[in-house]
Amino acid sequence: VAPDPATANGIQFDCDDFAAAQGEDGQATITIFVYAIDGAGNYDYCETYLLLQDPNGLCAPGGSIAGVIETEEDEPVQGVNVNLSGNNSATQTTGANGTYIFSGLTAGGDYTVTPNLDANPLNGVSTFDLVLMSKHILNVQLLDSPYKMIAADVNRSSTITTLDLIQVRRLILNIDTEFSNNTSWRFVDASYVFPQPTNPWFAEFREVRNYNNLSSAVLNANFVAVKIGDVNSSATANLLSSEERTLNGVFTFDLADASMKAGNVYTVDFRASEIAKIEGYQATLQLNGAELVDVVYGVATEENFGMRFVDQGVITTSWNGEATANDVLFSLVIRATADAQLSEVLSVSSRYTVAEAYNQNDETMGVGVQFNTGVVAAAGFEVYQNTPNPFKGETQIGFNLPVDGDATVTVNDATGRVLTVLFVDGIAGINKVNVTSAMLKGATGVLSYTVTAGEFTATKKMIVVE
Repeated sequence: VAPDPATANGIQFDCDDFAAAQGEDGQATITIFVYAIDGAGNYDYCETYLLLQDPNGLCAPGGSIAGVIETEEDEPVQGVNVNLSGNNSATQTTGANGTYIFSGLTAGGDYTVTPNLDANPLNGVSTFDLVLMSKHILNVQLLDSPYKMIAADVNRSSTITTLDLIQVRRLILNIDTEFSNNTSWRFVDASYVFPQPTNPWFAEFREVRNYNNLSSAVLNANFVAVKIGDVNSSATANLLSSEERTLNGVFTFDLADASMKAGNVYTVDFRASEIAKIEGYQATLQLNGAELVDVVYGVATEENFGMRFVDQGVITTSWNGEATANDVLFSLVIRATADAQLSEVLSVSSRYTVAEAYNQNDETMGVGVQFNTGVVAAAGFEVYQNTPNPFKGETQIGFNLPVDGDATVTVNDATGRVLTVLFVDGIAGINKVNVTSAMLKGATGVLSYTVTAGEFTATKKMIVVE
């Protein structure tokens, strides 16, 4: 008898059908009849076979543990290694939908589910996160969820302090390539309720899910994914999502242009007429046709620069805070390696640290350099920071002389005791001398060095470590 087309519009199968149809080979094959019926009730049919499959193991004997891993904004997280331990052990990696399932588990057993993902720590991390973290520390604008606070606790101290800011900035500057005391992501049991949402560390929050005496049912173990260092939720969570980056204008450094001669040393002051309107910036500074001699700090200090790629003519920078249009943010002391305009030599890029700035409306801007017709003066007498610093074994002190002449380099300890004196037959331009630990009579810690040449003298500090 043909089925009634008004009611017979599909077939549903369940685990009982799957079990009844399974053969010795494990395949579940069901014979079905496909009918064709016209409006007058005439019909014909054909016989075919349907292979039932259970790719997720939902019908396997025993219990199952399944779940989804998503961010606080319900973005599924891809690439999470989910580990199962206990009576059975297994590992699965979440796909673009953030899901996983462990099936066929022995009923009555004890199990623990632990997610882990420690890759691409810079994902979603920028100087804007430092702006928001700083506001939280200063009680100006508090982070509004316990998950954001966990993201800000980069060093896992159960607090948010300037030490967390330091670690994030070192990552942005490419000084560090990973968090020293944390993983890139952390995962909080989605069923966990924070006793005090404004203090997520009031009690230890759950980062695993335990099951004792597992039943034969399918149990859910969902987790909230927290990207460490990312407090504005900009991390890319899966391959189907993309980081939104809309630029609202361009923040520019204002520089004086100059015709540079090969071999000459120049001091380039960085100012910005719009600096008071932004809360922070980051960028990669590139030199092509000049080499970096020194960075003279201004509003931006040593912690705001990364020198990991300086041999490639690259300086990374990240700053947030307050400044005025008249302030010198910092100065680069460079030596021209070819005759060229400064505007042809110095540029801003996103090569290592993405070039972007953040205005007071929390909008992201591009970063560039605007050259005017001012004059960049050739460096006169200059003493540069020793490199490396801190150092162990040996360091190099550089200085620039406007003319040929004798110079002395004196190193003193913190009490003023003279440790060593070096006499240099100086030349106009860059001069360098090496200082070894053996010259310093065993002194360690903060020392000072003074360069004297004729009527010129200057002193800087150095740090010797054991």
